[in-house]
Amino acid sequence: MIGGDCSILLGALVAARRSGAVALVHVDGHSDFRHPGNYDVNASLGSAAGMDLALATGRGEALLAQWPGVVGPLVADEAVVQIGERESRDADLAWPDINATAVTRIDVFAAQELGAAGVLQKTRATLARAGCPYWLHLDVDVLDQTVMPAVDSPGSPGIDPDELVAILSALAADQRCTGLDMTIYDPDLDPTGDLARLLVSLLGRVLKPR
Repeated sequence: MIGGDCSILLGALVAARRSGAVALVHVDGHSDFRHPGNYDVNASLGSAAGMDLALATGRGEALLAQWPGVVGPLVADEAVVQIGERESRDADLAWPDINATAVTRIDVFAAQELGAAGVLQKTRATLARAGCPYWLHLDVDVLDQTVMPAVDSPGSPGIDPDELVAILSALAADQRCTGLDMTIYDPDLDPTGDLARLLVSLLGRVLKPR
């Protein structure tokens, strides 16, 4: 699935759940863990695009956290790997309660230290424990803003494009992978189309037949 913002993840997971339990590899420059339990709903507006991981794990408004035909959350905390968060070590991390969950977290700094092989090893360990198929979610703001500025919330540092391809291509090639979504690219911020071509190239490398 290509297009839109991170909220398209929810529909993808609902569809995947029709066949049973599903795990999630959430590759994003932000944890997207905002929910009514960690911000003042009367002081600021919420956005499903910044809440997708919270909603997928059953936190937030029932309209988007509880789904017909699905018992419990779309994905269990212990079946989630979040890769690429760049604000996790900030003293004022917006949604620190994610630290108290069973979500496996590999922030951008850890990803740089581990390299693609280390990230894959840690991710596969969580997926093995989950023992079910998994979905891949890619928010392209996980790339550094010097590489991909055409996003709503650009930032630095980011995962190197070649490292990202190495991680995603290995996970996408696994038979347990049920699908992938790619979100957040903003064409209004890419008047020449060069960044769109970069993403098409990246996606082609990730999905190249083996």
